[in-house]
Amino acid sequence: MSMRGVLRVGEIAIRVTDMKKSKHHYDHIMGLHEVLEDAEGRVYYKCWDEHDHHSIVLIPSNRPGMDYFAFKVYDDATLDRLEPKIKAFGIEVKHIAAGVYPKSGRRLEFVLPSGHTMQLYAHKDQIGNTMGLHNPGVVPDDGVVRGLNINRLDHLLLGGDNLDECVKLFTEVFEFDLSEKLIHHEAKISLAVFLSCSTTPHDIAFVLQPEKNKFHHASFLLESAHDVVKAADRIGKYRVPVDVGPNRHGVTRGSTIYFFDPNGNRNEVFAEGYIHYPDTPTLVWDTTELGAATFSQDFTPRESFLNVLT
Repeated sequence: MSMRGVLRVGEIAIRVTDMKKSKHHYDHIMGLHEVLEDAEGRVYYKCWDEHDHHSIVLIPSNRPGMDYFAFKVYDDATLDRLEPKIKAFGIEVKHIAAGVYPKSGRRLEFVLPSGHTMQLYAHKDQIGNTMGLHNPGVVPDDGVVRGLNINRLDHLLLGGDNLDECVKLFTEVFEFDLSEKLIHHEAKISLAVFLSCSTTPHDIAFVLQPEKNKFHHASFLLESAHDVVKAADRIGKYRVPVDVGPNRHGVTRGSTIYFFDPNGNRNEVFAEGYIHYPDTPTLVWDTTELGAATFSQDFTPRESFLNVLT
């Protein structure tokens, strides 16, 4: 397999103002698995088909939003290779020792041109998905897949400025591809950019906002558009506030529902989309087709979707 370097988004830390309600939301309703609560009251979750110890961290706070996010890289040599490239880009890098973050190796931390705190790490303890590694079969143990039937953390959408600088950093330093972008049809400026380090349409995306360091959503992968519809039934059953959905994006072609956790942080369940390869051309949308780009089944852009961030 040729995929090396930066592998995937491996962790997001979400600030929550009501931990009790948040645990009910992410555990009981969404079906994530709690794996740890630390001495500071941070709660750690994994999706069922992730082998790494956790991918979601809930941090008690007096305000919602994202605290940091982290991408996993292939090995420690990748960290060593990327550090001077990040510094040459003009970004300061902080070293975090192994063990500071639970079940995790050493990390590099830095602030993106958009104001978001990003980390890179190569190691996290693996606890598996209950299926084992030898003759694993095709389905996990009873009760492992529950809630919204979420397989894994898929991607993030972040809000801020300096989108073109973020694209330059991710493409030139981290070797992502610019898979799609949305531009203003007259000014030609980038309004949203979508970047992939894998075979998915996007592993991270940025939307233009006047304030730095804003959080739009974390997205969780389901197996099919049918599962998206079934997830909507459960979201409705528990009266979870819905932003949009079920629908399909023009950008990425993903089937989607957007909804909010009890703190106002937006979640997404996402399925399908196209396969991206390094030779896939960048797809460009402009604002004459904003409705179809955002929600292709009804061609209707939502004010809340475009402007509500934490």
